Amino acid sequence: MAPVGPTPETPSPRAGGAWHAGGVNGPEIHVSLAPELRFFAVPERRRAWTAVVTDGVSTLGHVVESLGVPLTEVGRLLVNGEEAAVSHVPGAGETVEVQPVVRPQRVPGAPLRFLLDVHLGTLARRLRLLGVDAAYESEDIGDPELAARSAAQRRVLLSRDRGLLRRRELWAGAYVYSDRPDEQLRDILGRFTPGLAPWTRCTACNGPLEDADKETVREKLRHGTRRTYDVFARCTVCDRVYWRGAHHARLEAIVAGAMGEFGDARAALS
Repeated sequence: MAPVGPTPETPSPRAGGAWHAGGVNGPEIHVSLAPELRFFAVPERRRAWTAVVTDGVSTLGHVVESLGVPLTEVGRLLVNGEEAAVSHVPGAGETVEVQPVVRPQRVPGAPLRFLLDVHLGTLARRLRLLGVDAAYESEDIGDPELAARSAAQRRVLLSRDRGLLRRRELWAGAYVYSDRPDEQLRDILGRFTPGLAPWTRCTACNGPLEDADKETVREKLRHGTRRTYDVFARCTVCDRVYWRGAHHARLEAIVAGAMGEFGDARAALS
């Protein structure tokens, strides 16, 4: 049987000073963050093992968050080698291994839908381009309202704000690891493998699209567009009209890339 705790290849959990998770002296535990999670912590806490002094009453979830890691990014928690719940209150000398969320991640209990914060507008439009239900507010409505909407609408909140992802009223959430839209899209598609249905959702308001006869949308088109294009779609919510215009090739490249890499991922999981 393999030994529990640090191996000869890892530093001792007792090396270095201890961090205080609760503001008072209490039981000292030893925490190992998975490599994928260490960047959330300050540099001094990114060692293979970190000694943490708890207050004796805080839960394991609170301790992990005190290290800077949102629980939305945490998978299994192992205490002395055995799986434990976030509600576990750690005792003196326990070793805690914090593992990352398993990908692809299943979100039980509701159709997979997203809610994005104000800083992720480009990602929202790209998800909608692929037919993914992605709600987004172009104005900053505040963290409490976003978390409340996540709970009320049962949407996975996507954000790069760690504080927002720690709000207790949140239904489900995920940290967006990159600030580049191409990488953000691959991250979310790879993590959640949503069903893709390109060109079926309005990129402006998230409403469903329907085919539109040219004559029914003629008054909404400029003269050059009426003369050049014959195939149109219209949003059933905001009435916006779509056609294959000058930017279609760029959008088609985004769709083709996503479908080529992730189009069959959800089917493979069912």
